[in-house]
This record gives sequence, C-alpha cells and structure tokens, in this order.
Amino acid sequence: MGSNSSNNQAYQDFLASKRGQEQLHGFSPNFMPDFLFDFQSHLTDWVIRKGRAALFEDCGLGKTPQQLVWAENVVRKTNKPVLILTPLAVSAQTIREGEKFGIECKRSQTGKVWKGINVTNYERLHYFDAKDFAGVVADESSILKNYDGKMRRYITDFLHQVDYCLLCSATPAPNDYMELGTSSEALGEMNYSRMLGMFFVNDGKTTQKWSLKGHAKKRFWQWMSGWARAIRKPSDLGFDDEKFNLPELKMEQHLIPSLPPKFGFLPLEAKTLNEQRAERKQTLQPRCEKVAEVIPEDESCVVWCHLNMEGDLLEKIIPGAVQVAGKDPMEQKEERLIAFVDGKVRVLVTKPKIAGFGQNWQHCANMTFFPSHSYEQFYQAVRRCWRFGQTRPVTCNIITSERESSVLANMQRKERQVAHMFEGIVREMTEFQTGKKTNGEPTEEMEIPAWL
Repeated sequence: MGSNSSNNQAYQDFLASKRGQEQLHGFSPNFMPDFLFDFQSHLTDWVIRKGRAALFEDCGLGKTPQQLVWAENVVRKTNKPVLILTPLAVSAQTIREGEKFGIECKRSQTGKVWKGINVTNYERLHYFDAKDFAGVVADESSILKNYDGKMRRYITDFLHQVDYCLLCSATPAPNDYMELGTSSEALGEMNYSRMLGMFFVNDGKTTQKWSLKGHAKKRFWQWMSGWARAIRKPSDLGFDDEKFNLPELKMEQHLIPSLPPKFGFLPLEAKTLNEQRAERKQTLQPRCEKVAEVIPEDESCVVWCHLNMEGDLLEKIIPGAVQVAGKDPMEQKEERLIAFVDGKVRVLVTKPKIAGFGQNWQHCANMTFFPSHSYEQFYQAVRRCWRFGQTRPVTCNIITSERESSVLANMQRKERQVAHMFEGIVREMTEFQTGKKTNGEPTEEMEIPAWL
C-alpha cells in the first residue's frame, strides 16, 4: 500500500513539474492565413504557442501548409531563418506547396542559408549549422527511427540547438513507443530510456514488449498531450469531416501458384524467413508477370517491390516503366520521383523504404504491392495515393504466392491491430487535446504488440 502511494505521489510531483511547460515556450501567432481549414488553424495556433511540439496527423490532413505557416511565424518573430527537413524528393514538393500558398521558401542542397524558410533533405543536414536557424521542422519525423543510431543522434542534437522545433508525422502506429520516445527526446521533453522507466514495464521476455504501468496510463497520455497532438480526422478535435472523407480503397488479391514440392502434392507454407526468401526468388518471374498483367495501360501506376531483382525485372517487362533504386545517385532519384508527379513517367517502380514517406501522389489511383512483414511499409505505400485530396477510388493489387500466404495474413492481422490501437490512443488523448471529458476511464489496456 505504501509503495503504491509513493509511486502515485512521484507521478503527481513529476506532472506538477511538467505543467510549467503548458505556459508554452512559443509566442502568439503573427500570421494565420485563411487558406488553412479550421482544424488546421487550431493545430497551427497551438504549435506556434507551444514552440516545441509534434503533430501526428493522418496522411493528407495538410501537415505541409501547417508547417509552412509555423515556419513563417518563426521567421517573422525572430528575423532568423528556419530549416525544413524532408525525406528524399519531398523538398521539391514542399517548395511547390509554398508557391501554391504564397509562402516563400527556397531549397538548399549545399548548406547555403537563404533568408526566410530553407528546405533540404535529411541526407544533406550535415551541410548546415544549427546556430544559423531560429527553428527547424522535421517533416515525416517517424523516419528518424529508420536511420542508424549515429544519424538519429546527429539529427536530435541539431534539433536541440534551436529555440523552436516542430515534428510532423503521419505514422500509422503511434502505439510504437520507440517512435514516441524518439520524438519526445528530439523535442527535449524526455529521453527515450527515462520515458520507458517512468511510464512502462517490460514483460521480462523480450526487450520489445512494453506495456503501460497500471497507475500510469492516464498520466502518460496527459503527459504526451502536453507536447503532441494525434488525429486521424478533423472530428477527433471536434471539427467537421465533410471535406476529409476518403474515397473507396479496392484491395485486389492475386495468388500465384508455387512450384510443386519434391515430396507430397501440395506446397508447404514457407514459415521461416529463409524459406520465404527462397520462395520469392523461385516465384520472381510469375509474380512480376502478374504485376505487368494487372496494371492499367493508360493510367499512372506505382509498382512497389522489396528486392533489387524484382525492381530490375519489373522495369524490364513493363513498357515505359522507370525504376527508382537504392543504387541510383540521390539527384537521379529526385529527378525521377518529380517526373512521376509531373506525369512524365507513367509507371514508377520503387521500394517503400525509398519513396514510402512524404510523397503526395493523388494524381495516381493504381498500385501493386508484394506483401511483407512490415505493415508500416504497406500503410505508408498505400497512403501515397489513398489520402485526403484523392478524388478517385484507389486500387491496390496485392500479389503473393501460395507458400507466402501467411505473410499476407500476418500483414492483415497487423492492420486490424494498428487500427484498433490508433482509435484507442485518440480516445485516450481526446480529453487532454480538446478539454472534453471522455465517457469514464479507459477500459482497455494499451500494449505494444510483440511484432514491434
């Protein structure tokens, strides 16, 4: 009894010490244009006043205009430049958005600092000096966890050296506590290890399975709401969803026969990673041929792959296809991705880890995908086209072999689990984000799934 009482008091003391941050580190907005939707103005106003904050918004909710307005406010307030960091090729897209909304920003690839808003890729951050900037925007900040430790530490240290910082992410799995810890650490709120020790308990069997301590659940979401906002749609903040309803997503599945087994009559399920890799190589030709068969002949299409041999074969057998591969120079990757947006390339062949973050491809409503164990890659790939602002139904053709049917089933299971947990997180944070009371205490325990 005494132990629980002391734990509760410790958390009360911790939260009391953090409430000072709700006095905000930012300033009153000096520029709030009318092109922002009501919920966007609400969020932008909050992050400007907060000074250092994160926006976890679903794809297509307009994070780019929000971060441009945030950056313009910081420039006007401090009379110093702001740097926007983006994934590959998204910097050019951000410049276009700036032109569209009348907010001047310039791209820099060599470290030259322009007056006002500067835009560059994460890969070029080493050309810049943090002391030259009043603020930094980390666009698609969930990408931070994909970098190695050294690069992630470099980015985090850079963000710590500026007065104002904004993280923007369309993560499909805000229940990924590693990502939340990375974001908190980048903002200077609390480092990842301390966050785990403060709010979570490990099951002792694996370092990846963490669950919220029973007495810490509500306090964790209250703490997170002090530096972040998480929404799937405007109504999560009490606004109208009328202009943010997604069109239909058509998921078409195609099963490719596997090679006959040496023994028996039916192909055995490929259970291990080695067996699954071997199966992908054995079915390479028929899987790629099925892709070439199902894609439309006169419309834009994205062909997602995972292996180099898949990308090379797909580029060869699909007329007019252009591949963006890992081996390509950075400049060539950007040129080809921009050419696809401009309609100069009809069929784009690439990997989710190359172009799965930040791209806005509402001009395209067709794609193909080979299943993998990474639901995040699948989600991000699909949401390049199926996002708010898309006006047509989107078709995703999923091609897999008989022996890899378990991989598809596992990906679909993760999809259901992530959707359930995202709803839970928004529910948990609603009271703290909007000031509106929820219906009683949370009834479900939020746990990170073992596959993370």
